Amino acid sequence: MTDPIDRRESVKQIAASVAAFTIVPRHVLGRGYRAPSDTLNVACIGVGGMGYNDVRGMSYENIYALCDIDTRNAERAYRSWPNAKRYTDYREMFAKEAGSIDAVTISTPDHSHAPAAMMALRAGKHVYCQKPLARTVGEVRALKAEAARRPKQVTQMGNQGHASEGTRQIREIIEAGHIGSVQRVEFWTNRPIWPQAINRPTEMHYVPQGFDWNLWLGPAAERPFHPGYAHFNWRGWWDFGTGAMGDMACHIMDAAFWTLGLKYPTRVIPESTQLFAETAPKMSRITYDFPARDGRPPVTLTWRDGSLYPPRPAEFGMDRPWVPDADGGQLWIGDKGTLIAGTYGQEPQLCDPVKQAALAKAMPAVKYPRTEGVYKEWTSAIRAGTQPGSNFSGYAGPLTEMIVLGNLAVRSGRTIELDPESGVLKTPGIPEEWVLPSYRSGWSL
Repeated sequence: MTDPIDRRESVKQIAASVAAFTIVPRHVLGRGYRAPSDTLNVACIGVGGMGYNDVRGMSYENIYALCDIDTRNAERAYRSWPNAKRYTDYREMFAKEAGSIDAVTISTPDHSHAPAAMMALRAGKHVYCQKPLARTVGEVRALKAEAARRPKQVTQMGNQGHASEGTRQIREIIEAGHIGSVQRVEFWTNRPIWPQAINRPTEMHYVPQGFDWNLWLGPAAERPFHPGYAHFNWRGWWDFGTGAMGDMACHIMDAAFWTLGLKYPTRVIPESTQLFAETAPKMSRITYDFPARDGRPPVTLTWRDGSLYPPRPAEFGMDRPWVPDADGGQLWIGDKGTLIAGTYGQEPQLCDPVKQAALAKAMPAVKYPRTEGVYKEWTSAIRAGTQPGSNFSGYAGPLTEMIVLGNLAVRSGRTIELDPESGVLKTPGIPEEWVLPSYRSGWSL
């Protein structure tokens, strides 16, 4: 299979689309009137499941095209936006519609994030991609570099907590000194809630009607269809997903990465239950050691999945359930106190009830502007010619690198050492395919 995009023709289409997207000020047209030129033509890749939520999140724009490899899974989106053009292969969509599309959302399984996002960037489009940005360190770095070369194209990762009130409150509370100098941050999740720590199935199954298994595999190596991979169960397979970390750490570890100005760790230390060749383990604990930076002391981050919880802080008290949110959360430990918050940074509070009561009466002043949510933040940035908070090159890429480095350590069963400035891996013997995978013919990075 060959790449369906003629690159010279694509450049012409991109230029035409840029010229066509001219915003007419609304006051020229009258109150309440929205000009067609003030509306983005959005193409959505992956429109079932979480993808449907992303399409719906963009419904205040013009849903121009819908692309999904499963016609039955996409049926709800097709009914909701009957006038949108329909595709099963995003490569064909870009080849035919590049001149008409302004922005693209990507809500596929993790293994297709990088090739789809890269094609959208090279087609000159603004790009919103679900978390994690990509499956491996090499893919993340490639996307980060490509986005950096295209500052006028606005990118956003779908870690919605980064655009939320709670994440900003956490940073304001920490910077106001309410728990002192941060020494450690602990994270937990109840994921995985899908099968993993298993071997490859051997049963034969027919591919369901309307489901294009070859396109679902995309860049991944060929294997027979099995319902244990799609639609939801792909998360636990290393060839397709990123396990519990990839599913939830872009949310739960976000506030710490942002607030503490983290870059690369010096080492990543994995612990887990039994390792399997193709799937993530049932449970893991991953420790990241970060060096002192910009006047901040060294800090340790500890990730736990499989409903493994951190120890209860003394000031939390025995009269409350530990943990407050079994689905997931974060615990900040400073030299003057502790703070706890939910998966998306929601409801941050000091663990000491007396200190929390005082904080509730006098919250720190708003220092970081609030947003209208992850979708509006992205489209507002497109119109303003700026970049939103979780853009690929400046934030989402580095955050996702930290997370997939944890997966790399778990998968190898080894402590990984890094240069904390450059991110160069210092641990020898890590398979190159785990860092930057090779793609099947017809897909490229």
